[in-house]
Amino acid sequence: MDQPNEAQHLAVDVSPTRRTFYIAFINGAMGLIGLALAVPAAIYLFFPPKLRKEAEWVDTADLSTIPTGTPTEIAFERKRVDGWKVTTEKATAWVVKKPDDEVVAFVLQCTHLGCAYHWDDPSRTFICPCHTSVFSMDGKVLGGPAPRPLDRYMTKIDAGKLEIGPVEPHA
Repeated sequence: MDQPNEAQHLAVDVSPTRRTFYIAFINGAMGLIGLALAVPAAIYLFFPPKLRKEAEWVDTADLSTIPTGTPTEIAFERKRVDGWKVTTEKATAWVVKKPDDEVVAFVLQCTHLGCAYHWDDPSRTFICPCHTSVFSMDGKVLGGPAPRPLDRYMTKIDAGKLEIGPVEPHA
């Protein structure tokens, strides 16, 4: 009767087997994979890519070079931020200088389907050749399928230079 109790209290020293080695290896590999996925996810969630900056204003032209009452096409470069990526892109605006030196800059895309429009001097209107939308010099729709007036850039004049900012939000 004493022998079965002694067998239960004896410590069994089992050396590692191939099976326990593989189980430990697989668990370790899965832990490393989980860590490799968790670290970038934590960085994405807890560290925003960049803080929002104020709108960037771009110097475009000297105000004295823009004729009064005639739309002028002005090309400029602006920076666009997309997450961590900053790209410099060329942009164009139709600029109209009013007699009181107020300046309006229109985005170069028709509000119908985003086609490029042009200034037609004889009719004194902006015309989109794709779908025949017609806009007045102040950007209002005169005809065609365009659903709203032309989009405008924010503008300001600093030391005699025209500066163009972001597109104004729709009213």
